[in-house]
Amino acid sequence: MAQLTDIEIARSCKMENIYDVAQRAEIDKKYVIPYGDHKAKISLSYLEDNKERADGKLILVTAITPTPAGEGKTTVSIGLADGIRTVIGNTCVCLREPSLGPVFGLKGGATGGGYSQVVPMEDINLHFTGDFHAITSANNLLCALLDNHIYQGNELNIDINNIVLRRCVDMNDRQLRCIRDGLGRRVDGVERDDGFDITVASEVMAVFCLAESLSDLKRRLGDIIVAYNTDGMPVTARDLHADGAMCALLKDAFMPNLVQTYYGTPAFVHGGPFANIAHGCNSVIATKMALKSMKYVVTEAGFGADLGAEKFLDIKCRKAGLTPSAVVVVATVRALKMHGGLPLDRLKEENVGALRDGMSNLIRHVENIRSVYDLPCVVAINRFTSDTDAEVELIKRECAKIGVVAEENTSWGDGFGGGVALALAVLRAMREDNPENANRHFRFAYSLDCTIEEKIEAVVKRIYHGDGIELSDTAREQIKRLTALGFDKLPVCIAKTQSSFSDDKTKLGAPEGFKINVQSVKVSAGAGFLVVLTGNILTMPGLPKIPAANGIDVDENGNITGLF
Repeated sequence: MAQLTDIEIARSCKMENIYDVAQRAEIDKKYVIPYGDHKAKISLSYLEDNKERADGKLILVTAITPTPAGEGKTTVSIGLADGIRTVIGNTCVCLREPSLGPVFGLKGGATGGGYSQVVPMEDINLHFTGDFHAITSANNLLCALLDNHIYQGNELNIDINNIVLRRCVDMNDRQLRCIRDGLGRRVDGVERDDGFDITVASEVMAVFCLAESLSDLKRRLGDIIVAYNTDGMPVTARDLHADGAMCALLKDAFMPNLVQTYYGTPAFVHGGPFANIAHGCNSVIATKMALKSMKYVVTEAGFGADLGAEKFLDIKCRKAGLTPSAVVVVATVRALKMHGGLPLDRLKEENVGALRDGMSNLIRHVENIRSVYDLPCVVAINRFTSDTDAEVELIKRECAKIGVVAEENTSWGDGFGGGVALALAVLRAMREDNPENANRHFRFAYSLDCTIEEKIEAVVKRIYHGDGIELSDTAREQIKRLTALGFDKLPVCIAKTQSSFSDDKTKLGAPEGFKINVQSVKVSAGAGFLVVLTGNILTMPGLPKIPAANGIDVDENGNITGLF
């Protein structure tokens, strides 16, 4: 019998009406703004009306250093939420929205897989409720106002060679990375070098996901630096009187989206910043709404724990006042074997030796969560059919040696039942009467009072386990300038390859004896962090030779095919 595709499984789901899902999330019908029968926005008034209600427990799902073999972090997050709900009820999952770029490119969507999905899968992976379109429009309105200001006389003395804002589109399109616009007649604009970012890499997206209210959103939008004037001073969106109109465009999008898993577990899916150039987490407003509605909230962070979890903890949790109750590190047998030196085309064969060598990557991530952040940690073995019992048992034994429980997750094929064992392990790990939690106190990797260099070094040494940093002349001068402008008290968001603890993607496992090369440092003043670039980080991806879009179609009845 042929294996069902993700989209076929999603279509087999008998989805509940969104009002029933909201009721399960203890959200009254008056707060629900339906987008059809199976999607809804939840009014921001829910938060205000429930501000005295105690928060639930937050569970972060992160992963080992990603490989082309895949880890399945979203699948585990959904399976864990379904598993906890099966065991104890009162649970939801909080995820990022998918970007159209990966959907039509190479990576695919972000709704999980198999029987561990959020639905309606097609809607969520395509236009959903239009949030990304609103964010794109707000960003590009700001760009239009900036260029119009320059054309109309440039009262703010903007240096057209020092414009830091770029237009965006939610699609992979390498042709737009570097362009020259304003060509033609004088009335067609001022000619200058320009370019596009993908929407998820825009600062508007980062602002959208860190704001805690509409007023906070408007303030942050106004703080976005669009350019510097001829005196080297920042020019903001507020200086262009753009913040009000941008906030108006985002007003409806800012309300969190509610959908459901395949098994009817409530799912908040909202926002989706890059996990590299930005912090890679779903919106603060959705997370806080979820915590007010449910006792247990499962969420995830992008890439491996050195990027996603670090930014979740040091940026999102710090700014939003959140404290996770537990962290789950997702690992797969095949990805660990790749970290142990086994080539991609041999990962399905049993190789305990390569697996043992690759365990160094998992152990380093686990120890970071426990020793740096002082949080309870559980390892999720996202099991594939090619994994052998001997390989799975080795992971469990090696984790047990350092006092960490490793439990299998088979929710992709087994549905909610495949996440129950992991759910029980996580619930045990975060129990307040667990002796290991007696003296735990969540802490950050660095203090905001440190200098910019000290913050970067703290992440490099404590999280990446490198020897330190090497600053380019450009980065050194930028740090000096940002400090003089008063931005030195912001957290750092380090953009580096996701494929290694180092800034060299070929160094797998747990490399040592390296330094991180800092190329440049810039401020995302609206988001409230400093972006530290360690290499050539692309903010506009390209399509592969054979894009996923080539296999996607729709029949005369509106049924989509080829979407995974």
